[in-house]
Amino acid sequence: MAKRKISKVVRGQHAIDGAGVRLRRVLGLGTVKDFDPFLMLDGFDSTNPSDYIKGFPWHPHRGIETVTYLLSGEIDHGDSLGNRGTINDLCCQWMTAGSGIIHQEMPQASPRMLGCQLWVNLPAKDKMTEPAYHDITPRDVEIVEEDSAEVRVLSGLYKGKNGAVKNEYIKVQYLDVDLKPGSVWHYNETPNDQTLFLYLIEGTLAADENLDNFEEKACAILLTASAEKENESDDVVVKAGNTGARFLLIAGKPLREPVAWGGPIVMNTDEELDQAFRELNNHTFIRHERPQNF
Repeated sequence: MAKRKISKVVRGQHAIDGAGVRLRRVLGLGTVKDFDPFLMLDGFDSTNPSDYIKGFPWHPHRGIETVTYLLSGEIDHGDSLGNRGTINDLCCQWMTAGSGIIHQEMPQASPRMLGCQLWVNLPAKDKMTEPAYHDITPRDVEIVEEDSAEVRVLSGLYKGKNGAVKNEYIKVQYLDVDLKPGSVWHYNETPNDQTLFLYLIEGTLAADENLDNFEEKACAILLTASAEKENESDDVVVKAGNTGARFLLIAGKPLREPVAWGGPIVMNTDEELDQAFRELNNHTFIRHERPQNF
């Protein structure tokens, strides 16, 4: 069987966002084309609360979905739909901003804050869809136990197990894979016409045909399939290093649409961006009831 090949490894750079949160921006403006439909990926790993405690106070989003996944830590959140809650260990917040939502994410001091936030672009026809929110807890997630790995299925379908989120707009395959030290893992459930990448959270990982060339944590590994075999699913082969590997496998079909990006809002044209910011200024951005304390 043909194998997906490494076409890019992105290590990102340190950044400060929100009210002063230190993180690693792995995907961003410079990777939009290659990683379409995925816009941004921020990773965070800290045992020092001062790195993140100031959080992300109230801010808007439109035109995207944000996916926040915590392996360890605690984040309080609220939004303009009236949702309130806490993201804890192995919990996920999957938010469809659609036509517009305002929310806040406030990390709490924890022994370790480890996780990431992914931005998924919405198709042009769905940019102004009604906002929605999905709170995923560990009991919602199917787990596939294998000889070499434990795989948690957050969205998509893996070995007959359905993900906790049923994606309506972009069918995202989102797997959390915990691979045993020195073991090899094979995967071939994503069609070749989809973008597929691995985000390495912990440990070391080798991919492609060179299983002795290990990458270290906090990088995104883009794996490209055979262009002439779009109806097939090329094999993904990875190998964990001596301490194992924890990584996310994320895949989705590219949109190949124009991207107009202005901070927390992603549309298709500059005119749409201008309209969004005008609505923010004149308080017509949110088309649903705001929380009492906003």
